[in-house]
Amino acid sequence: MSNNEMMEKEEIFSKVLRAGRRTYFFDVRATKAGDYYLTITESKKFTNEDGSFYYKKHKIYLYKEDFTEFKEILGEMTDYIIDEKGTEVISERHQKDFKKEENTTEVTQENDSASPENFTDVNFEDI
Repeated sequence: MSNNEMMEKEEIFSKVLRAGRRTYFFDVRATKAGDYYLTITESKKFTNEDGSFYYKKHKIYLYKEDFTEFKEILGEMTDYIIDEKGTEVISERHQKDFKKEENTTEVTQENDSASPENFTDVNFEDI
């Protein structure tokens, strides 16, 4: 039996998340002893100069004894990011139809009510 056949036999349950140029594979696999563990693989697509494609892959192996702490920390980190920055994606690279808005409005000092000529000195002791 080849290594590829052994790897296919080990997969028990799988899910795929496609996210732009990245794809995440979540695979439940079996150890030789018959216990289960999780692999999370990130696969990112790149283009060669000749137009052909290649993929870079990174894999995490997560074992049952680490599930609780991993889940807690992952939840804490994702909650922190959402609480601090919200759910809107602000990176230009992640927006396929993003068009940078040009500043078309010019404010001249004559029309700007916040120009230095329109300020009055206030002495707080007078108030």
